[in-house]
Amino acid sequence: MKNEKLYKRFNEAVDYVNSYEEPLPADTLLKLYAYYKIANENKNHPGSKTPLINAFKANALIQAKDLAPKAAMTAYIKMVKSLKQNR
Repeated sequence: MKNEKLYKRFNEAVDYVNSYEEPLPADTLLKLYAYYKIANENKNHPGSKTPLINAFKANALIQAKDLAPKAAMTAYIKMVKSLKQNR
């Protein structure tokens, strides 16, 4: 039951970010990217055509590498909650 709530809150947070219309700071986007990839256990390499963007994404993943998927979901949710509060 607890996991279902976590997954629901995570998916709601993802939907919120996907529908966000204002620009977000690059560091926020990179953290959200890393948390999302870890939460979904996506082990694929960054797929940008721009090497510099791939480097930033890889760095964000390295910084968050010790997070378990559920911890990454929680971190993602907390960041989105902070975004909502600062709007």
